[in-house]
Amino acid sequence: MKLLTMGVEEEFVLVDQGSRAPVDRAPTVIASAARTLGDQVQHEFFNAQVETISRPTASCRDLRDELVRLRATVGVAAGAERCLPVATGTPVVPPEQPLTITDTERYRRMAFRFASRFSTVDGLLCGCHVHVGTLDRELALALSRRMAPWLPVLQAVTANSPFVRRCDTGFDSWRSVEYAKWPTVGPAPDLDEARYLAHVAELVRTGALLDRRMVYWHARPSEHVPTLEIRVADANADVDTVVMLAALVRGLATTLLDDVRENRPGRHVPLRRLLLAHELAARQGLSGYGIDPSTARERPAVELVDRLVERARPGLDLAGDTGQVLRQWRRIRAQGAGATRQRAAYRRHGRCTEVVDSLAALTAAA
Repeated sequence: MKLLTMGVEEEFVLVDQGSRAPVDRAPTVIASAARTLGDQVQHEFFNAQVETISRPTASCRDLRDELVRLRATVGVAAGAERCLPVATGTPVVPPEQPLTITDTERYRRMAFRFASRFSTVDGLLCGCHVHVGTLDRELALALSRRMAPWLPVLQAVTANSPFVRRCDTGFDSWRSVEYAKWPTVGPAPDLDEARYLAHVAELVRTGALLDRRMVYWHARPSEHVPTLEIRVADANADVDTVVMLAALVRGLATTLLDDVRENRPGRHVPLRRLLLAHELAARQGLSGYGIDPSTARERPAVELVDRLVERARPGLDLAGDTGQVLRQWRRIRAQGAGATRQRAAYRRHGRCTEVVDSLAALTAAA
């Protein structure tokens, strides 16, 4: 069993220190932070977003230290522009004026071609993406198929976007609902490398996608680094939830990679059940039910997290991550995941600005 590396991409919304509304100050914030972070801080689709990218590592401790450093540096740069970086799947308070698109050729083309898929008022979405590697494309595709039944469980435990436009949507992850409007978002199809290349080339040729980087499957081979990328999680203010997510992704991938190499048969969950599992994760998070990957039947979501940890246990043990994951999972069960904590902040104060403040404080407190 080989220990894989892991890396994390975190997306943050920049909010004004006074209004707590998203603001288009990313170009200046990124330019300032880049003097320290270089290409580890980058633009996203909207000018109110910042993305940070960790370096590959085999250590959860090193990953946490780096995420803390990246957040702190972005926080200082944002503070100089009178704004705060907030890790949440959707902004709680709406912008005071329509947001602008990042001024690059690619984003301009995306905004023109897919204008019906997003809104400049409430279309800003922030995710947390985990990369595991090093993997060639064929192995990444094989792993993506085997990991697919477990991805709704990861989605549920990282749900962190119940509010939009100062309203509770009734979903734990409203980001998942809005993100699904974009092309190809959903479970990855069952493809080997040759069929993958042909399929994506056809999507680009017909205009369904702008380029190969627009493949937005929940699990996809990265087009710029030799990794499998998992894209189901909301951005989370709690850095230890992010580290737990990365450890679970790496542990599960490590465990299942042995099955791939030994050509052991994997569990097949029909697409309609996978889609239902993701819908349940988006709506209920950990408070409701999910789909058991072993039986394709509904079971309490918290039980499925326990089963996920057990399934990933060989990979977690190999990396020495089991204790850390179990401690953070116990903490989440006691205190609630991100969506639960957002709603608790609202109940305490009755104001959405206080929800933003709690998220900003937790984002910075890492």
